[in-house]
Amino acid sequence: MKLEEYQTAKSALETGAALAPAESRFSKLIKDCEERIAEETGDLSMQMPEALAKNDVPAKEIELDKDQPNLEIEAAPPKPAYRHEFYQKPEEVVVTIFAKGIPHDCVKVDYGEQTLSVAINAPGKEAYHFQPRLFAKIIPEKCRYDVLSTKVEIRLAKSEPIHWTSLEFSREVAITQRVNVSSVSASQRPSYPSSKPQRVDWDKIEAQVKEEEKDEKLDGDAALNKFFRDIYKDADEDTRRAMQKSFVESNGTVLSTNWKEVGAKKVEGSPPDGMEMKKWEY
Repeated sequence: MKLEEYQTAKSALETGAALAPAESRFSKLIKDCEERIAEETGDLSMQMPEALAKNDVPAKEIELDKDQPNLEIEAAPPKPAYRHEFYQKPEEVVVTIFAKGIPHDCVKVDYGEQTLSVAINAPGKEAYHFQPRLFAKIIPEKCRYDVLSTKVEIRLAKSEPIHWTSLEFSREVAITQRVNVSSVSASQRPSYPSSKPQRVDWDKIEAQVKEEEKDEKLDGDAALNKFFRDIYKDADEDTRRAMQKSFVESNGTVLSTNWKEVGAKKVEGSPPDGMEMKKWEY
């Protein structure tokens, strides 16, 4: 619902309501979804009969004023079958078309030097065509797309690392900002949008969490696992190879850090006292 994918949200909520009939929150949220869907589609089937009833005037009572110019009413362009949006990275633009349950063979995507062509022809659904002239040039042979269960995701490879102010080209002169990829470092972390007036320092929070994890006192298996993780993290390549090989070949019963000893032979299992090793039969 936060992503404004109300049809998908409604379907998920109905599944939840079927699994937990006693949970009252589902019915309220489903009702909210239906209201939002009605707002988007503008429920014309309910509104038109009322409007016709109010404006029902006999034809003989309507007289055209000959002095008035002949006005042509221009119909509004039809609403596209699927919603789309985009975001970008220094090297690519990702276009998302929110089309749910579309078979892969019903989607056709073509790329040009500065064009994108998307056609979706699914059985029983309205044909969809999206053919924008893009903001800047792309590299067609490096572009790709994926058809997922709820959307079609298209990745456009930029020919230049510039910031696109929009997806589609506009004749209005826009200042394009070149992104210096090499200058982006760990200290220049991206900022994320938030509705809160005060900005959150995520780097500071991350450092605090790591410090708390470092000082956390563990017991039993958790402490032992942390001990092995710390050894592996700070070890050289030979030590890591020894740990991996000994653990896998011994079915988790031996963990050695000596590569000279482990690398020369297969590591046999060594079960704890009073236990016996057996092969798993499928």
